[in-house]
Formats: sequence, structure tokens, C-alpha cells
Amino acid sequence: MQSSKEFLKQLGIRYPIIQAPMAGVATPELAAAVSNAGGLGSLGFGASNAAKARQMIEETRALTAHPFNVNLFCHTPARRDSEAEAAWLHHLAPLFAEVGSEIPNALDEIYTSFREDSETFEMLLEQRPAVVSFHFGLPSRERIDALREAGIYLMATATSLQEARRIEQAGMDAIVAQGIEAGGHRGMFDPEATDEGLSTMVLVRLLTQHTALPVIAAGGIMDGQGVRSALDLGAVAAQLGTAFVLCPESAANEAYRENLKSERATQTRLTKVLSGRAARGMTNRLISFGEAEGSPSPADYPVAYDAVKRLNAAAAKLGNHEFAAQWAGQGAPLARELPAAELVVQLVKESGAN
Repeated sequence: MQSSKEFLKQLGIRYPIIQAPMAGVATPELAAAVSNAGGLGSLGFGASNAAKARQMIEETRALTAHPFNVNLFCHTPARRDSEAEAAWLHHLAPLFAEVGSEIPNALDEIYTSFREDSETFEMLLEQRPAVVSFHFGLPSRERIDALREAGIYLMATATSLQEARRIEQAGMDAIVAQGIEAGGHRGMFDPEATDEGLSTMVLVRLLTQHTALPVIAAGGIMDGQGVRSALDLGAVAAQLGTAFVLCPESAANEAYRENLKSERATQTRLTKVLSGRAARGMTNRLISFGEAEGSPSPADYPVAYDAVKRLNAAAAKLGNHEFAAQWAGQGAPLARELPAAELVVQLVKESGAN
């Protein structure tokens, strides 16, 4: 088992602190600030095409000479079901009417899986970021081999020992162990599989005992004490997402920030209502509405997300943010409003990782 010091040396970073990718929230400014402070900053490309992803890499490189991570979604393309999609839109109709918006005639598959995205793959081979990570599964072995041959360090998310073993067998370099406490999308390979819902602590111990790859702890870690606990469990580093949302460098809007600083942060829920795939966020009116008794199942991911994004866009124009995806982990009440570099300094001091 690789030690934390060996892991840090291999990546060329100073501290065992990774800022989670957080597509839509992480920015070049945030990633660069974390990397400049000695951690590993990250960018989330799940919602970006190749051109946008390239632009974000270039903007980050203009702000830091240090390594950073870029994250791709490897989900199975949506199973289109016109009847199920129509039923979901019909269920949301009262909410669209409330915000004065017409119900969409149809929904789109708004995100392309990296498994089918040749342009982004070629862009990564050209740009060669220091670290590339995958969520929701893995790309083909051919793409993994090509990225590794390009000198890129590869990581992937696991929520179970079975997924971790697949990551190891695929030739990846490290495993991100995502506990049930984590905010944002659950990284399960198969969203229809039984989810044991393992905590970060249990998952990290399982993976360090039964796999040979370095393990990065993710889920519910908000301060240096949490980082230290993860390291003591055998993780080589800790990945924090919600902890960085209140940083001024993040793209979180004012409504998101205010909710994260309020009592609402004490109530998060793992739900498929927002995107069609299990994800943890602060509970809002849309989640309660979509999970009410008798509600139909949401459309498949990411088709359901198209409906919610349209609904939220119309509502936001009226100052209504009750239909927004405000991802947050169970540690949300511990979030601190600090510049990213200062937060890294605090995490290092509290963890004794310096």
C-alpha cells in the first residue's frame, strides 16, 4: 500500500488535500487557488463540451504552474422512454405553471458521456493535464491505456468494494472512495444496483484492506480533523467538496451560499428528483414535491436534469430558487466562508499535515 508521502510525491503536491471537481461550481480560479496553496485543485467537465473543457484547462494553467485534476462523467447513456418522460413532465406541470413557463414539448440528453465523447478524449491527449478522474464508471481500456501513456495520473470513484476492484483491474492509478455522506452525485457504476450506502470510514477501511491502489477518502470531510481521520484510516489523501462551496472563487450563486450558511444546511437528502440519478443536496420544495407519495419516477439521467434546469431557469428570473440543485454533503453545517488558499492553510494546520 502506497503511503501518503509517496502519493504526494508522485502527484507533485504538498498536502493530502484534494478539492472535489464539482461540475458547475468549481472554477479555474478555485482549482488554481487550491493547487497554488499546496493541495490538488479540480475542474468538473461533466457538463462541458470539449471546447469549454479546453478553455477551462487553459484558464487554470494561466493561474497556476502546479498540478490539477480534471473530472469526466462515464455514465451509461440515457435509456429514452417517451412515456416515462411525458409522465414526469406532466407531474412537474403545476410547477412550470407557477413560474409562468410552458411545459417543454420534449426533453434532451444534455450531457454526453465521456465513453462516447471522442473530441474531449483527443483534447485530453493534447492538453495532458496532470490528473484525470472519472465518475459513474470507467472509459474503455483503450482510452485508459492511451491516457496513461500520455503521462496522465488516473483516478476513479468507487462506492463499493466491487467497483474498486473493477477500477484496479482496469489499470487505474488511484481510487476515490465516496462515502454515503458525500454531496453531489453518487458515483455508482450502475444506478439500478443495490447501494449498500457505505460510510466513508467503512469504505476506506474496506478498500485499503482489499485493494492495492492508493485510496482517497471522500464524503463528509469538512475540516482538518476529518482529513487527519481519513489519513489515520489508511487513505493517502482526503477529497473535500462542500467545504469549498463558500469560497469566493467558487461559482455558487448567492442563493446557494445563503442556504449553505442557514439552517437548511442541516437537511440534505439523497434523491433522483433533480437529475434522474441519486445525488445529495439541500432539501428544497422541488425535492419534496418530486418525492411526494404517488409521484412517478423521474426520467433517466441526464434527461430529467434538462427538465429541472428549464424549470429552475424560469423560476430564478422571478427570484425563486426552490427548484435549484444545491449539492451539499452531510457535513454542510460545518462549511466555512474563507478564500480557498486560506481554507487549505486551515485544513493543513488542523490536520497536522504540514
